[in-house]
Amino acid sequence: MKRVFAALAAALLCASGGAAGSLPGVDQALVESDAMPPKLSAFGLFRGNDPKVPAAGIGYTLRAPLFSDYTDKHRFVSIPVGKKAKVAADGTIEFPMGTVLVKSFGWPDVNEGRPVETRLLIHRASGWVALPYIWDADGKDATLALGGRRVPVTFQSPDGATHSIRYAVPNKNQCKECHSLNGQIVPIGPKARNFILDLAASDKLRALYFANPEALKPVMPQWDDPKAGSVETRARAYLDVNCAHCHNPAGSASNSGLFLRWTDDPAGVNYGIGKRPTAAGRGSGGMEFAIAPGDPAHSFLIYRLESTEPGIAMPEVGRSTVHKEGAALLRQWIAEMPKASH
Repeated sequence: MKRVFAALAAALLCASGGAAGSLPGVDQALVESDAMPPKLSAFGLFRGNDPKVPAAGIGYTLRAPLFSDYTDKHRFVSIPVGKKAKVAADGTIEFPMGTVLVKSFGWPDVNEGRPVETRLLIHRASGWVALPYIWDADGKDATLALGGRRVPVTFQSPDGATHSIRYAVPNKNQCKECHSLNGQIVPIGPKARNFILDLAASDKLRALYFANPEALKPVMPQWDDPKAGSVETRARAYLDVNCAHCHNPAGSASNSGLFLRWTDDPAGVNYGIGKRPTAAGRGSGGMEFAIAPGDPAHSFLIYRLESTEPGIAMPEVGRSTVHKEGAALLRQWIAEMPKASH
């Protein structure tokens, strides 16, 4: 991906010239309209309709990405020529109207590495709109799937285990549920603390799309790299990305009283430590606390992360498998906590 974006950099700079208008190949009028085209190719976001070669834009990765059944994800952002994104003082990234965040999901050993789906998050005059597209069997185009779909796939996880699942492409309402903040759809992953622009891109290309690219400081540790931070900071980074989009005071799970943002929420009862379930039900597995210090086996946060059963599993959507490595990190974090004195 880095080589792809580097090769495109010179062409993008020549084509854009800093003037207002559409990006090369991108149908900006369609992007900014209210239309929901049945085929992904209508937007012109990919060069030659190859999902790994964007027509224009700049690639990015995340320090701590959301777990989605071990998929590889290819991300880039398309921003209209003449407009720029800006990092706000609170670390959120303000993307201008006409921006498209593009994320493709797939596995290296499925369909010769071609993606299964591509999700668009489009900033229109009415707000952000989420559109899921599933790639056709021949890999030449993708079809809009507002109702979502289950796609049967068989893949290997990093530990060599084989998984056969019905991969869940979320429907439009499920996209809204996870991306909701104060009732409005917003991007989840792209925050300055977690956002890394394509490392192969030139400073000039970065400045073309971002007003203050120097403010993009990915201080969040990489959750699976012991050298990136302590067990606690990496565990909290994992919870921020995988849970806090709903578990925050303005999110869809605000009524739970469980808030899991990385640095915004103190590590106390509202963070789950010694927190009893809000309502009795299967989700607690009969356990007393979301996080029982020193006792991961009796922490229902772990119980829910390690379940795939509807009504118990957390997150509720976005996975059909258990993320063993992520759960292991959280188990270690809880096990190292001093046990509460009675």
